[in-house]
Amino acid sequence: MDLVAVDEYRNRSELIREAVRVYLDRVEKWRRIFKAGKRVAKKMGIKSEEDVNRIVLEYRHGGKKN
Repeated sequence: MDLVAVDEYRNRSELIREAVRVYLDRVEKWRRIFKAGKRVAKKMGIKSEEDVNRIVLEYRHGGKKN
């Protein structure tokens, strides 16, 4: 960590603050992605991973479209 801080002309505290900020930003982005996925799944009636696999398989093989 200290070597990275030196390479980036920062002190350890600044590097840690930036790492935490980036981590929290990524967590929030993933939270929004999962929330959107749940909304779409509910709208499409998807209740399980098996439903997802079936839909993907049908799409890939030109079956019915949802």
